[in-house]
Amino acid sequence: MISLFVFIYCLVSFCYGVENNTIVIKSEQCKKFEPCWANLDTRILPQWYDEAKIGIFIHWGIYSVPGFSEWFWNNWKEKEIVIHKFMENHYAPGFTYQDFAPMFKAEFFDPNKWAHLFIKAGVRYVVLTSKHHDGFCMFPSKRSFSWNSCEVGPKLDVVSELSNAIKQVGLKFGVYHSLFEWFNPMYKEDKKNNFKTLYYPNMKLWPELKQLVNDYKPSLLWADGDWEAYDTYWRSTDFLAWLYNESPVKDEIVVNDRWGKGKLQPHKWENAFTVDKKSWGFRKTMNANDTMTIEEILQEIVTSVSCGGNVLINVGPTQYGTIPPIFQDRLLKLGHWLDINGKAIYNSSPWHHQNDSVNSDVWYTCQKTPYNVLNPTAKPLITDTIFEIFAIFLTWPVSNRLILKDVTGYIQTSSYEIELLGNDGDLWREIKNGLTYIKLPDKATVLVEYTWVLRFTPKYKTSELRKNKT
Repeated sequence: MISLFVFIYCLVSFCYGVENNTIVIKSEQCKKFEPCWANLDTRILPQWYDEAKIGIFIHWGIYSVPGFSEWFWNNWKEKEIVIHKFMENHYAPGFTYQDFAPMFKAEFFDPNKWAHLFIKAGVRYVVLTSKHHDGFCMFPSKRSFSWNSCEVGPKLDVVSELSNAIKQVGLKFGVYHSLFEWFNPMYKEDKKNNFKTLYYPNMKLWPELKQLVNDYKPSLLWADGDWEAYDTYWRSTDFLAWLYNESPVKDEIVVNDRWGKGKLQPHKWENAFTVDKKSWGFRKTMNANDTMTIEEILQEIVTSVSCGGNVLINVGPTQYGTIPPIFQDRLLKLGHWLDINGKAIYNSSPWHHQNDSVNSDVWYTCQKTPYNVLNPTAKPLITDTIFEIFAIFLTWPVSNRLILKDVTGYIQTSSYEIELLGNDGDLWREIKNGLTYIKLPDKATVLVEYTWVLRFTPKYKTSELRKNKT
């Protein structure tokens, strides 16, 4: 699944300046946001998010007990054949979804172990499902009596436990929260009334969202389940105005674009995908070939970051609170790759070219200054200093010779050192007929096993680095 994020930018009349390698605005930002999209959409994206690039998504809840998917309850109600037969064969007549709740004990849940796994994976932020469409809250919601993780199941404030562990290791913590609930009586009444009444958002959704923000102070709020109603029903603009004006995370918070039917904006975006290709929640019938390989995961990361996006990699823990070994394997391999190649990902910016013109397996990023606060996904400006260009290639070329086109003009006009990250030495190159041919080392001597990175570093003085081609 791919989710485009809209991140909100804010400024009034301004002029540019540069401080600490960041484009800054020389006049004050709006002191108060108005509850309308035109105004909210002027908020500046918090810089931490663009620089982080990689996050972990965790779909965890009662649906982990039957172990089909996070949509289990709805699919059961819709009489999906496989689920219907499963329940008939294994559970007594009259068994309800609520009866799964006491089985969701999470007895092996160790938030510190999770946090250290995520650190080893090289991710920079973590997003937990605080409530999915079944309405079960992973925190002591004051509007979800007897249907939250403190009163039934693990008897634990999961959001608090994980939030504390994640923040202690220096990562950013965020929450996913479903706007709607499949079978909430208030929501069903509003839906029956064509969403002309607002019982559910006023009495359930708003208080719950404010409790989450005030109590746990997340750095990211990932809304979902908006598709049945317009933003006016959810009171999205009112909530976001409060979030940006008055909340304890008003300067830190990042939100996504799922706040009601509307038009996507051309801003920062995020590619959310799940390691288990068939489900976001834990699935007991998952096979090894149902999961993404590390090569597939890296392809999603590289292509997304090259085009200005972030990635949010989903894993579904078991009902016991453990992360399946196959997910751990993928995350640890990712962390090992990032230990060597992270310079091409973290804090990077899109380069003048994204996918090489003649070699579709090659994607580019760069490191540059200053940071573009107003448009972090923009290509470099003529006044920017590009001090490193990265060519990331997904497959190892035949005869150890990599062919590139889009760097040729730069290599022709300036002297560059070309290095394969993880290996030492300036690589031999030849330019012929507008193409650059780079001689790679013998693959048997290369430290990295998959998805390789070339770094192009200008050899001349930093003051001369501004000679960028546009």
